[in-house]
Amino acid sequence: MKFFKLLMAAAAALTLAACADNQKAKTPIYAWEGINEKTDMDKLSEKFRFWKSQGLVGVCMGSDNPVVVREAAKRAHAEGLEYHAWIGAMTRGGKPHGWYTVNRLGQPADEYPAYVDYYKTLDPADPDVRQYLIDLYCGIAEIPEVDYVQLDYIRYADVILARGLWDKYGLVMDEEYAPADYCYCDDCVAEFKEKTGIDIKSVEDPSKVKEWAQFRCDKVTELVNAIVDAVHAKGKKVSADVFPGPMSYSYWMVRQEWSKWNVDMLFPMNYNDFYMEGADWLATICKEEAEYAPEGVPVISGLFICRDWKNKDKVTDPENSGLLPSEIETAVRGSLDNGAAGICLFTPGDMTPEHWDALAKALK
Repeated sequence: MKFFKLLMAAAAALTLAACADNQKAKTPIYAWEGINEKTDMDKLSEKFRFWKSQGLVGVCMGSDNPVVVREAAKRAHAEGLEYHAWIGAMTRGGKPHGWYTVNRLGQPADEYPAYVDYYKTLDPADPDVRQYLIDLYCGIAEIPEVDYVQLDYIRYADVILARGLWDKYGLVMDEEYAPADYCYCDDCVAEFKEKTGIDIKSVEDPSKVKEWAQFRCDKVTELVNAIVDAVHAKGKKVSADVFPGPMSYSYWMVRQEWSKWNVDMLFPMNYNDFYMEGADWLATICKEEAEYAPEGVPVISGLFICRDWKNKDKVTDPENSGLLPSEIETAVRGSLDNGAAGICLFTPGDMTPEHWDALAKALK
């Protein structure tokens, strides 16, 4: 009888463990992490192993160096993780001067970047830019261990910043900000006039011209779908980092109408502190994102983690803020219960033991 009881207890324990494993399997968890030529690959493997033990199914690693990507992807696969080659698209310095967007003041982005120096944004309508980016992403897609190429900064500069960033840059953005309103290059202006008959440079307030906003959204969509077609032809998939929405934010902030993109997975950056919202906002925004996502395309809700969470009350910059451990469950459940297929952590290096415990609890 005693042996029978022990046997039943062991079976129950195995069942509970299996249920826990199944729950993790039901909730895809990803993470963004930057890497470069100086990254210690053995330590990276240790990170992969730990993240896998915490329930992660994939990693989004930021590098477009083929040597770095090849080694990192190989190590991710060795630990059973899906690999997304996370690559910035439009913010690239050192390219031909004519490739860059021009703002409403007539200033090219390579010489007058908006907000920060790295906002040297390329023009998505330029044929040479398109071919350059297609070649870049296809080259990475050819690496055998890469499962997805991941499009980041696939947009114009923020014509209006998220509300939480206004104080940081000393701006009040209750209208479209002319120095960050792109693209008014001769080619874009001429093409728009040919299509609509409107000379946008003669319009007193271009932000009131809906066709002009749509024209720019379409240029980003055309670029994305051209990259997707080329990468799919290589037998690989495409994921994309996008602003929340799309209609409530990304469409009018950065010209991302991602509901029309042919990508395979979407990673909206649902960083609530940037929008001066609480963790409960994730439920609202994920409901919208699930509604607008193309059919069959999973939405992976991006969460911004506060590393120094015990001192968050002293932080004034949203880019150093993020979710407390006590907010993780609200953010995760709000995302998953409202249409998100999974979550992505920015960044796993900022996850404290308290965060990991809160995440495990949220997934039960």
